[in-house]
Amino acid sequence: MRKIGIMGGTFDPVHNGHLMLADTAYRQFDLDQVWFLPNGNPPHKKEENIGTDARHRSRMVALAIQGRDYCRLEEYEVRRREVSCSYQTLEHFRKQYPEDEFYFIIGADSLFAIETWVHPERIFPACVILAACRDDHDTLEEMKVQIEHLKTVYPKARIQLLRSPLIPVSSSEIRRKIRAGLSIAEEVPEEVEAYIKEEELYEP
Repeated sequence: MRKIGIMGGTFDPVHNGHLMLADTAYRQFDLDQVWFLPNGNPPHKKEENIGTDARHRSRMVALAIQGRDYCRLEEYEVRRREVSCSYQTLEHFRKQYPEDEFYFIIGADSLFAIETWVHPERIFPACVILAACRDDHDTLEEMKVQIEHLKTVYPKARIQLLRSPLIPVSSSEIRRKIRAGLSIAEEVPEEVEAYIKEEELYEP
């Protein structure tokens, strides 16, 4: 049985915070692999809010994870034309790899929003949730209360706290800096920065 972490996101662009989260989950939960899953057509994001198309976003992920043997680019959602919901993707992986255990890596904001997602009751049986948290006491306590709430409402919920030194970086801030002509060298891997420049992504 493999223990596989799933990191979904638009990755628009992928940045060092994503890589740090993957590294931490890999070590903390003794995972065998972490799959980066770029969203193709996510239900919660309008297309005009996504800065560039899936082909570029996938390519940037591939460049970012070079040299990390335990990381894999998984293009299942990118290849689908339909809207991709988390429960469908997780059930697909469970069906395709019945011997494996899946760990769905999410941020604190997603932990509080998960009940608004499509069929949350089908997400919990399909995976263990790893909810990333800062070592901020108040946030930690709020997350523990939310976890207990979710376990009460969804008896099959398996949720663990992922203690990660979250880097204060966001894809939207990186896009803003590019439009303003500022350097993003500290926020993204060198290969990703070079690709963005070469393809003239996110420029005004």
